[in-house]
Amino acid sequence: MKISTKGRYGLTIMIELAKRYGEGPISLKSIAQMNNLSEHYLEQLISPLRNAGLVKSIRGAYGGYILADEPSNITAGDVIRVLEGPLQVVEELEDEEPAKRELWMRIRDAVKEVLDSTTLEDLASHTDDHGDAYMFYI
Repeated sequence: MKISTKGRYGLTIMIELAKRYGEGPISLKSIAQMNNLSEHYLEQLISPLRNAGLVKSIRGAYGGYILADEPSNITAGDVIRVLEGPLQVVEELEDEEPAKRELWMRIRDAVKEVLDSTTLEDLASHTDDHGDAYMFYI
């Protein structure tokens, strides 16, 4: 399974909204600038996220986007499925050997478990625990 830029940038949008949950709407322009991404591309991604009920748009001078639910209730799997479609590791073939078919299903299920058990709250509050592991002082 390969996650395209749609899924990756879509998660970026959602993580930024989760980080600022409860602070009011955030513009796509500011998300694009913070992450050095194309605002135009983010505009294309926000529409399916809005249609799926994961984000809400707020109109007006101070408008933008907010999460439709708490970050703890939205998973990475929710976002990836909206933007990438159903999770599929390999294209299933009718004549695939049963052992290999079972392996592909186990891999798919493992990926699904990770995506569905990781919330936007988890991603937004993630810190790099190894940030100064290689810091040397002289």
